[in-house]
Amino acid sequence: MSKARTSNRRGCLPWVLGAVLLIVWFGGSEEEWGDAPLSVEQFDPRSPRRPMPDIGESFVIADPGPQQDSQGTAFAVDRDGTWLTAQHVTHGCDRIGLVAEDGIDAISDVLESSEADASVIRQGPLPEFALALTEELPEEGAFGYHMGFPAGNPAVVVSRFLGAAYASRGGPGGQSEPILAWAEAERVPSFDGPLGGISGGPTFDEQGRVVGVNAASTPRRGRVLTTDPLAVLRLVVASAAVDESGEVTDLSSPDRAARLFQLLLDRGIIRQVYCDVR
Repeated sequence: MSKARTSNRRGCLPWVLGAVLLIVWFGGSEEEWGDAPLSVEQFDPRSPRRPMPDIGESFVIADPGPQQDSQGTAFAVDRDGTWLTAQHVTHGCDRIGLVAEDGIDAISDVLESSEADASVIRQGPLPEFALALTEELPEEGAFGYHMGFPAGNPAVVVSRFLGAAYASRGGPGGQSEPILAWAEAERVPSFDGPLGGISGGPTFDEQGRVVGVNAASTPRRGRVLTTDPLAVLRLVVASAAVDESGEVTDLSSPDRAARLFQLLLDRGIIRQVYCDVR
């Protein structure tokens, strides 16, 4: 979502790099990229879901139609090369790649959740460190920090936690999935428009733990929707690819979140992810 006020000025550089790499990715020849086969599995949990309270709002996530060439956000959750992103970012892609300083790292192994909007990327690039996940929900009104690349630009969206609920994906009568609802408060840097491209990025709580994956937003109502963290952890456990707790830091203010985001960009812990559809 948005970035730090001061650090976001530097953050435009990853976007410029991403734009160039997007052209290379979609325009590159098969020989240039090696065209490694992409394996995508589906995970459908059998365990019961977390009971979701009624927060007085209902949410519908429209069906975007067939997958098209697009970009989203991914983040590292294990130093052995495991990353998280949104399921709608990876679903239906013929090729998936994570942006690197010197090109794009092709992805060959993805596990998608059938319960929530989350995907695990296995055997990806090896990060310097990983982010910590939690299944604990924030207190009502607590800060949340949504990080990623809305419209391709690095940014942090600051919000306040409303509560846990369900959203209907694909329109009324569609699949019901557990989500957390947040009220948008601020964008760093300030910008208008939709948040497309931030999908798949991490949402942090005030303790610096990842409490969900960015899934959708409702611009008219100023709401940001993220995956239920318990559903994410079920997917992570099923992937058998994460065996560390990750790093945490104090995020008790938007300024701290902005500084962390710049660090994560500089270290390549949060990256753009590209979906190529032939």
